[in-house]
Amino acid sequence: MIDGLFKRHIDPLWESLSTPLVRARMTPNQVTATGLVLICLASLAYLWHGNAALFGGTLAVSFAFDALDGAVARRRDMCTRSGGYFDAMVDRYQELVVLAALAAAQDMWGLALFAFSGGVLTSYAKARTAIEIPISNEAWPDFFERLERIIFLCAMLLVAGAAPFAGVSGATVIAGGLGVYGVLSHFTAVQRMRRAVGLLRAADSAKEPQQADAPE
Repeated sequence: MIDGLFKRHIDPLWESLSTPLVRARMTPNQVTATGLVLICLASLAYLWHGNAALFGGTLAVSFAFDALDGAVARRRDMCTRSGGYFDAMVDRYQELVVLAALAAAQDMWGLALFAFSGGVLTSYAKARTAIEIPISNEAWPDFFERLERIIFLCAMLLVAGAAPFAGVSGATVIAGGLGVYGVLSHFTAVQRMRRAVGLLRAADSAKEPQQADAPE
């Protein structure tokens, strides 16, 4: 929702932050791959140190590459379909790695699966529609998109890290957070599905009736 509604205001900020990467002559795919590597390292480190707040902070930095690759592509005039596909696939793996790390560290595999499946179905709902009819990537400002999910995860981990100071278990915060994440992501998947059905029905109605076969 944030990215869809405020994209034209956010993109210039990311393009400004991408200047060091542009000067280093990094390609968009290299930036995307670097982001995945950083996410994997941050997740592995969390399994070792177990500090939720530190995990949230390192994820916030690592996830920045998710936006910087697009900024580099625009500034270097390197926007390609293959790059967009690579970025989308890496996005799914990033979420999988983070949620798997949380599941392994907290033994919350069921909640992690619930959360991850909602994110995947949210993305699939739009991607599957694009197979049937042309759609605008910016015209789907739904409630709990990828940017919201990233912000939510990082905020959840920071709160979980501070929770013991308020007498609350960090694990309790993470469990509740994953549950909310799952509910909101599946709600968004259904929201997208309803929009897709409306668009597809309109496309079906706009089709000219097929002529009946002429008799032999």
